[in-house]
Amino acid sequence: MLTNEQAKQNQKKYGFNELVEGKKKSVFQIFLEQFKDFLVIILIIAAIVSGFLGDAESAIVIFVVITINAILGTVQTVKAEQSLNSLKKLSAPEAKVIRDGVLIQIPSREVTVGDEVIIEAGDCIPADGKLLECASLKVDESALTGESLSVEKSLDEVPEGAALGDQTNKVFSGSFATYGRATYEVTEIGMETEVGKIARLLKTTSEKRTPLQINLDDFGRKLSIIILVFCAILFGLNVMRGGSVVDAFLFAVALAVAAIPEALSSIVTIVLSFGTQKMAKEHAIIRKLQAVEGLGSVSVICSDKTGTLTQNKMTVEDYYVDEKRISADKIDLNHENQEMLLQYSILCNDSTNTDGQEIGDPTETALINLGNNLGIDALKVRESYPRIAEIPFDSDRKLMSTEHRFADKPVMIVKGAVDVLVDRMNHIRIGDTVRDISEEDRMRIELQNLEFSRDGLRVLAFAYKELDMEQELTLEDENELTFLGLIAMMDPPREESKAAVEECIKAGIKPIMITGDHKITAAAIAKRIGILKDDAEACEGAVIEDMSDEELQDFVEGISVYARVSPEHKIRIVRAWQEKGNIVAMTGDGVNDAPALKQANIGVAMGITGSEVSKDAAAMILTDDNFATIVKAVENGRNIYQNIKNSIQFLLSGNFAGILTVLYASLAGLPVPFEPVHLLFINLLTDSLPAIALGLEPHTEEVMKQKPRPMNESILTKNYLTSIGTEGLCIGIMTIIGFLIGYRTSTALACTMAFGTLCTSRLVHGFNCKSGRPVIFTKRFFNNIYLIGAFLIGLILITGVLTIPGLQGLFKVVSLDIYQLLIVYGLALLNLPVIQLLKWIRR
Repeated sequence: MLTNEQAKQNQKKYGFNELVEGKKKSVFQIFLEQFKDFLVIILIIAAIVSGFLGDAESAIVIFVVITINAILGTVQTVKAEQSLNSLKKLSAPEAKVIRDGVLIQIPSREVTVGDEVIIEAGDCIPADGKLLECASLKVDESALTGESLSVEKSLDEVPEGAALGDQTNKVFSGSFATYGRATYEVTEIGMETEVGKIARLLKTTSEKRTPLQINLDDFGRKLSIIILVFCAILFGLNVMRGGSVVDAFLFAVALAVAAIPEALSSIVTIVLSFGTQKMAKEHAIIRKLQAVEGLGSVSVICSDKTGTLTQNKMTVEDYYVDEKRISADKIDLNHENQEMLLQYSILCNDSTNTDGQEIGDPTETALINLGNNLGIDALKVRESYPRIAEIPFDSDRKLMSTEHRFADKPVMIVKGAVDVLVDRMNHIRIGDTVRDISEEDRMRIELQNLEFSRDGLRVLAFAYKELDMEQELTLEDENELTFLGLIAMMDPPREESKAAVEECIKAGIKPIMITGDHKITAAAIAKRIGILKDDAEACEGAVIEDMSDEELQDFVEGISVYARVSPEHKIRIVRAWQEKGNIVAMTGDGVNDAPALKQANIGVAMGITGSEVSKDAAAMILTDDNFATIVKAVENGRNIYQNIKNSIQFLLSGNFAGILTVLYASLAGLPVPFEPVHLLFINLLTDSLPAIALGLEPHTEEVMKQKPRPMNESILTKNYLTSIGTEGLCIGIMTIIGFLIGYRTSTALACTMAFGTLCTSRLVHGFNCKSGRPVIFTKRFFNNIYLIGAFLIGLILITGVLTIPGLQGLFKVVSLDIYQLLIVYGLALLNLPVIQLLKWIRR
């Protein structure tokens, strides 16, 4: 017990009981970071030079494109790091402490080491400490340990190094009392508490970039360098032939702008944004856009058990009565002892369920809910057999007793732990007879309890004692009892979990359960849903405590279930899989999960039961807390990634066709086939809409039959580059033919027909890029209304430019007659059957 003076000295020594917050970036800093990209820097330089040389239009166009892209990126990241703020919300606003021998209430930030704190049911615990007094205290530590049930506390010493969930003589900041009362001495405050350690982990844990981010950055650098070298060569050739230095430079800049797909980042962002809207309707809210694509690469899903794979609701599974195990759905209320066990479980019970509002311990609530399911009203049962006296549950006795008035005599009902009750029973009820209990009966009860425990079930034993008269119960009365039966319950798996796990395995994804619950419980659930095949694949967190990182990397492949884990264990498990080249998704709802959620490539928080800390650290939030939603999100992620690849293929093959046309004209000594304004028109109007539309291609379940792509696999695979090259070559050949047909009349007509053919060919090419397979004679050819719309809009625009006299000067074209227009359209349309045939041959 401290005096006020000692408390002030300790506050100076240890600081205040609060979490230290790291420095955060301003919105303006985040905005400026969007311009760090190598490709963006090149374009900014090109825009500045264009402006100095008098080509204001090109400069404005480039700046508009990259600024829009930067704004989109800023909007997506400006919400980010709020984890420590949310951790602060866990601290109790007030705390009851004894100072100078007087009970006072103070702000929790003023609690200091050595303070004696009083806690009662409903109180938040303001700091870590060791219990001094304990009266039936139960604490909900799920936010810290992930364990679903409240922890019974006691003054008994625990072994040094015990897992957080097993330290029953201590209490921790961020948890709250659900039952009883206690007094404890504060031993750690602020950043030294378990919550503080998690805050420190959050500060030192780095977020992972997704494979697409890495690939696009790498690809952008290489592409930019190649294009700049090509443009420099072209600039030199034009000057050597006597062309104007300014005109040659402007064309080189325009070609660079056209060839470098600077709209690629914006298109990817837009496609991902549409993907997030679709996923939100399917209960997955994406906080960070890149997570959508990252989901498509996931090869390992580390999932919490409670509420994600299970229903987060204790449910009665079995009865053991009359020496028989009876499934909950086979209970027969016409059977006297089964009905008696149900009634007694409702009477010796403090919980209620009124209009779906459950109040009380989850195990007791499960007993009430079973009665409701069987048509038994708990209130009517309690009114019929009113409670006369009681001895409340406490963690030392592990029993609860209540006395009730029945028609002929009072009866005491006792429930509690099997190992405690079995020694207090001298009779057993079987059928309608009561006889002395034998050692064989006790052994049978204990074996049944062991069987229930191996199945991961929580077991309560029920006994009773007929009293001579109504009386005030004493502890001595809890002896010489008559055994009635056992009730086994558990938090059962969600119905859809098993199918989701099966789909994961088919898709080449390894599902792993990481939980704070006991190993037996975790293993039982994991077996039911298909995560665990062999008991050897389950272990406790303590097993990996002393392993080196290298040893852990070898160890993780053989383990599917981890129980009794700490926050540090979770991070190490995730990191071990990442070091082996895997993309890891990690689910969680508690504060203890936040560092691992941040370390994982894709952190997935629970929207219903999840703490604000876990939500802030995560990239994705599930609004239904359902594992099956993660698997659906993976399917969406794979489809979106495939659609993005299709968009990139469309852009690059079209750009390659333009470059080939210019290269051919330069080598053949022909005039430059495009004006700068032509390239900008193609880039801004006939490229962007089809590319976005391809990103919105309807999803297919076929993607879940493929294995996850390797983390280090480039987006530019050999097959992918071959497709871009052959398709670009086809479009380029058609464009060159159009150019040569027009060149027989005039240079102006040649440029116009080349421009028209390339523009229209790229619009048609959108349909080629829908799939890696031929789709021309399938329903899939017309299933994307966005692509059809983009094609029609682009066709109207290019037709207007080529035929409306008023637009000739602006776009530097000559009007085409109907014959010339048909040639342009015919050449463009010819790309479709040719490229579809090439796809069929490759297949």
